[in-house]
Amino acid sequence: MKTTGLKWMVWAILIAALTDSCTSAQPVKHVVLISLDGSRPDFYMDTSWHAPHLQRLKNEGVYAAEGIQSVFPSVTYPSHTTLVTGAYPAHHGIYYNAPFGGKPGHWYWNESAIQCKTLWDAVKEAHLSSGAVMWPVTVGAPIDYNFPVRRPEEGETADVLSVKYPYITPRDLLSEITQKTGREFTPADLGTKDFAQSKTIALIANYIIQTYKPNLMAIHFVGIDHAEHAHGTDGPEVREMVHVTDSLVGTVLQAIKAAGIEKNTAVIITGDHGHADTRATFAPNVYLAGHGWTVGKRWKAKFHAAGGAAFLYLSNKNDKAMLDSVVAVLKNTAEYRNGDFRMLDRTVLDKMGVNPEVALGLAMKEGITANNRSDGKAMATVAKKGSTHGYDPAYPSMHTTFIATGAGIGKHKNISGMGIKDIAPVVATLLGLDFDVPDGKLIPGILKAQ
Repeated sequence: MKTTGLKWMVWAILIAALTDSCTSAQPVKHVVLISLDGSRPDFYMDTSWHAPHLQRLKNEGVYAAEGIQSVFPSVTYPSHTTLVTGAYPAHHGIYYNAPFGGKPGHWYWNESAIQCKTLWDAVKEAHLSSGAVMWPVTVGAPIDYNFPVRRPEEGETADVLSVKYPYITPRDLLSEITQKTGREFTPADLGTKDFAQSKTIALIANYIIQTYKPNLMAIHFVGIDHAEHAHGTDGPEVREMVHVTDSLVGTVLQAIKAAGIEKNTAVIITGDHGHADTRATFAPNVYLAGHGWTVGKRWKAKFHAAGGAAFLYLSNKNDKAMLDSVVAVLKNTAEYRNGDFRMLDRTVLDKMGVNPEVALGLAMKEGITANNRSDGKAMATVAKKGSTHGYDPAYPSMHTTFIATGAGIGKHKNISGMGIKDIAPVVATLLGLDFDVPDGKLIPGILKAQ
């Protein structure tokens, strides 16, 4: 009897230990991916910024003290596409915010422009659910609950909310929120007064999380970037916007808890690029226009600006003589001699994963932004305080946020050597998706050891 009793006691201990192990190692069923546009690592590394939620999550989770690298150009639409593909722009096809030669107001709205598999595709193939709020390049994406970015283009007279309505999925999402909460939506809800747009993003995202509990939820908060463009990298307006955005991140965390999915949810907070204060603008097309190369429909060479970068298009892609002429002209400019920009040939651009259609890239010196003007002075100082991005992603000022916490995430640790291309492998691994990443890799130390 004593032996039998001892055996049962051993079995009970083993069962209890196994049960405890299974309970503590909660499976990951949900990933909430939050992008803070224009977010910089100092927001959570420097406590003078009033961002208690980011700073707490950084202290609890895996984080990048020096931030993570963007792509080139380090602008919003290519970056956000990299976040959900693990691919550089050369492979996913979203090269800038707005396509070269596109009509006024047109940006890369449609997911159909993406040339490789997205996380949305992989989630759908796995028969899981997804949600997204204000995520760029998601019009028409296979997302179950989607409030995409779409603004009026040339010839469209409707307000931004009306233009967006046909692309929301499900079509009655906003009316459903109104019915459940009594909250009516108006165009002012996507404006800047009283942080309306940021609050609307949080409201819709939190409703989707609590009501539908999608396996992948992506949220894009845009307010910090807007404040930096208007006021520079520091100042009261930017600090206030960081605080407001941080508080809205707090409401997302509360929504996860209220939905009852906290123990099964990983939260990843990242961004698309940093910011650098602007002191001057440079118009490389001024020099090309002086030689008659940019004129009308018969243009031969033309730069397309993207913040702190510009990219050369040739009407004849194989016209090496034209390329050599452009390089020779630029090398003879005062701006080149002063080090205001670097010229990047195709060998360098290929290593950076840049648009294969362009013959040459210009990487501007930090503080100088490129534009598409072809008249007036090539270089002009900027009187109004503001900041921008688009620069070489190796610049520390272009590094952006990375914090990961929750289910499936490893112990508190500072990681380095990561880029935004490495986010998709983390999400795919957490959710067990069948997803081949073109350029990203799974950085050791982020995920909990299996």
